[in-house]
Amino acid sequence: QVQLVESGGGLVQPGGSLRLSCAASGSIFGTNGMGWYRQVPGKQRDLVAEIIRGANVNYADSVKDRFTISRDSAKNTVHLQMNSLRPEDTAVYYCNAKVRDRFGLESTYWGQGTQVTVSS
Repeated sequence: QVQLVESGGGLVQPGGSLRLSCAASGSIFGTNGMGWYRQVPGKQRDLVAEIIRGANVNYADSVKDRFTISRDSAKNTVHLQMNSLRPEDTAVYYCNAKVRDRFGLESTYWGQGTQVTVSS
C-alpha cells in the first residue's frame, strides 16, 4: 500500500504564492510519475502539472509560466510552487502518484487533497 501526504495549502491573496508538497511512502519499488490535479465542486478533476519518469513535465495551459513542479526522486516527494495566483486557481489540489511494484505493475494513488483559496 502507498500513502500520499500533502501539505502547504491555504488562503492567499491574488498575486500571492503558495508551495504545495506531497510525500509518498509505503511499498514503492519505483514511480512512473508524480503530479498535481485540482478540482472545484461540480467539475471534473483536472491535471495541473506532472513529471513523468523524472524527465517529461506537463503543465495545464492555464498555469504555464506561473506554476513550477519539481521532484525529489530519492525522497519520493513532489512540490508545486504556485506564483501569481488568481481567484480561478481556487480548488482542492490532489497529489497523484503512478507507482510501480516489484513486478513492474503500475497503480495510481491519490492524496487526501488540500484546499487552496485565492481571495482578497
